[in-house]
Amino acid sequence: MIIWDVSPEIFSIGPFTVRWYGLLFASSFFTGFLIIQWVFKQENKPEKDLDELLLYMIIGTLLGARLGHSIFYDPIYYFSSPVRILKVWEGGLASHGGAIGIFLALYVYARRKPDQEYLWLLDRMAIVVALSGFFIRLGNLFNSEIVGKPAAVAWAFIFTRVDMIPRHPTQLYEASAYLIIFIMLIKIYLIKRNKIAPSLLLGTFLVNVFTFRFFVEFLKENQSGFEAGMPINMGQILSIPLILFGIIILIRIKTGKSGN
Repeated sequence: MIIWDVSPEIFSIGPFTVRWYGLLFASSFFTGFLIIQWVFKQENKPEKDLDELLLYMIIGTLLGARLGHSIFYDPIYYFSSPVRILKVWEGGLASHGGAIGIFLALYVYARRKPDQEYLWLLDRMAIVVALSGFFIRLGNLFNSEIVGKPAAVAWAFIFTRVDMIPRHPTQLYEASAYLIIFIMLIKIYLIKRNKIAPSLLLGTFLVNVFTFRFFVEFLKENQSGFEAGMPINMGQILSIPLILFGIIILIRIKTGKSGN
């Protein structure tokens, strides 16, 4: 078994603290920017728009993830004192909320950019978001959060900052899955870039990411007390419509009903 007693903090200078989660979260945007910059070059899109696109992505991701956590997991706590929603440094970001925020942010952005269609953007961003999921789950590992249920497997982690119980390292399960999905999506893009069906990457992303998320939740501790006793938890409930949406997209592509 692996003893995990890594500090979530890298270093501190006075009141300023650099944390692993923040570094990895920032890395997700940095690498995502480089990938989209490369895509824009490959497809002759104006690179001057990249800074604006990055701003939309940052705002959409953070607002969506924070509001998603507040609404889906602890609405009474946050809405009894809404100022708590602003305290992002205290933790609490929901990936499903982040996904919704990205959908909305890209829709608003695309309306301002006629040469960058909404589905075109969603397809390319699916590649980036899959890789971002890899970085963020590594950040959760360094924070010793979103831990798995007790396990008797040889690769179990003992998160000393949580308890001394061997647990599934579900953060690594998810990080590995999202990295594999990223590789799959970038491979599809490289092979079919000039003839890729609209929404193929998006549909592939939704089905694979949220199907894995649905099943890995069985190995994770619930994030909120109200989930105790529920047959499936909130993460699984929120994954179902996204899986179905992805399946519908892929079926439409298969039957020739997809469009720009």
